[in-house]
Amino acid sequence: MSNALAPTSQPQQPVPVTMVPERFANPLRQIQGVFAQPAVRRAGPMALMVSLIGGAALAWSALSTPPQKTLFSGLPDSDKAAVTTALNAANITSHIDDSTGSLTVAEEDYSKARLLLAGQGLPKAAPGGYAILDQLPMGVSRAVEGERLRQARETELARSIQEIDAVAEARVHLAMPETSVFVRDNAAPSASVVLKLQGGRSLSDAQVSSIVNLVASSVPGMKPDAVTIVDQLGGLLTKHAGGPDAANDARIDFQRRVEEKYRQQLIQLLTPLVGAGNFTAEVQADVNLDETSATRESYDKQGALRAETGNWTGNQATTAPPGGIPGALSNTPPPAAQLSTPQPATGNPGTPPAAPTAGGPAPDPAKQSDAFQRAYDLGKEVSVTRNAPGSIKRLSVAVLLRDPDKGRRTAMEIGQISDLVKGAVGFDQARNDNVTVISRKFADSATEPAAAPKWYDNALVPMIARNATAVIIALLVLLLGVRPLAKALMKKREEAPAAAAEALPAPAARRRKRRGPSAGAADDATAHYDDDDDDIEVSEPVGLDQIETSRSYDERIDAVRGFTRDNPARAALAVRDMIAADAKS
Repeated sequence: MSNALAPTSQPQQPVPVTMVPERFANPLRQIQGVFAQPAVRRAGPMALMVSLIGGAALAWSALSTPPQKTLFSGLPDSDKAAVTTALNAANITSHIDDSTGSLTVAEEDYSKARLLLAGQGLPKAAPGGYAILDQLPMGVSRAVEGERLRQARETELARSIQEIDAVAEARVHLAMPETSVFVRDNAAPSASVVLKLQGGRSLSDAQVSSIVNLVASSVPGMKPDAVTIVDQLGGLLTKHAGGPDAANDARIDFQRRVEEKYRQQLIQLLTPLVGAGNFTAEVQADVNLDETSATRESYDKQGALRAETGNWTGNQATTAPPGGIPGALSNTPPPAAQLSTPQPATGNPGTPPAAPTAGGPAPDPAKQSDAFQRAYDLGKEVSVTRNAPGSIKRLSVAVLLRDPDKGRRTAMEIGQISDLVKGAVGFDQARNDNVTVISRKFADSATEPAAAPKWYDNALVPMIARNATAVIIALLVLLLGVRPLAKALMKKREEAPAAAAEALPAPAARRRKRRGPSAGAADDATAHYDDDDDDIEVSEPVGLDQIETSRSYDERIDAVRGFTRDNPARAALAVRDMIAADAKS
């Protein structure tokens, strides 16, 4: 048996010796050689198909997942667990970035998630404020205790400032120098406040002043001038009284208040007449903001007698001295007066006597001369006038009315409205005030219905577009990539037996064709097609006699193959005996 199966000796052909190329001398050729190997060729289509399917899956995962937006960053683990649980309960998908630890959600779910967590009070902030003092360990130094106390004050002040509606976040920094026993070395504390305002909101001057007073009152020894407030854009909100622009800001603010007062008066006047939204009014007030101080002194033309000193002399010769005995006779009335020429009453002898004045007192006949010194004061009036700023130098008012839907306003109606506006603002022709009232069609009519939102502004459009794009890419990969590869593999699998049969010699090919689907297993007889015609012939199974009677080497090899195919059990025993014989020898 071993002799029958042993191949005959064939003359050995000389092996050509080829020069081995240097390693990595031509990488491109080596790569081409690797891909030219039969195993790689057979596995290439399958690998390409798997890669296409993987690429389609990757594209699907990238396009089907909506863009993410950071919800919170830097949260502790406890808050992350609480927030994730709350979002999962609301069917909101969340992701945690392993590198940064940020919690992200889909862009369309961002607002919904923020509202949901805000309603549940999540995330719970780390202990702050005076709760920090409860966590102080035993035996801390005085410096650490002071820093913790300062941190607690800053946190509490920030929380108090965040209660204002327009403030989203607040941070407070306190600079509190250490106290010294020397009074001149003691420095006053100061504070800095950084505010993050809500979108589209701003703080009024009154609100800024309230924050300044709140911080200054919370720290002992701090003055309001030592508090600085800055918004998220770096703008300085505090304006101290001693600043360089304080006077200009005060004037502009005063003018704005005056104009706003007139504008409100016009709104209250015209709203019941033409309706809200059917007019617009603007006021420009030229306000006199100059302070004037004047002092005036005035004197009366007729003076007033202040002091008089002097003497006068009379006629002693004609004047009889009093005499007689006091009694009844001395009390008798004097004799009747007699007219006499009066003597001059001036102290200068050459001055002629003054003529009697009609209606005036009669000159004293006994008076000869007088000498007096009189001091007169003129009338004096001191007036101090100080004009306070705020008077209106000129006023300009412009009112634009909306024309009715049908027709236009008449000139009489516009004139009546103009008279009302003049009365409301206190029109003064002497100040050259100007009031203009016109009626026109408004560009954006309030009666027109609001434009409906565009279809592409809907939040579902991006999600549908992503999913549709992912489905289209997957279908293209399957139709243009996987399907042709699958067809090529099936065709190659069907053509492989035929190509192998054609590659065999003629006798072996005929024996390869003998076995067909209609062959029976009982008698091991197989049907085959003859090379000359298409008649089906039935041949007997190959036995040991056929192997021994084979003449040529090819016939014997073909007989051994047929015997092994027809009798696999006996062929296995023969191979085992050959191996055992070789082992003994």
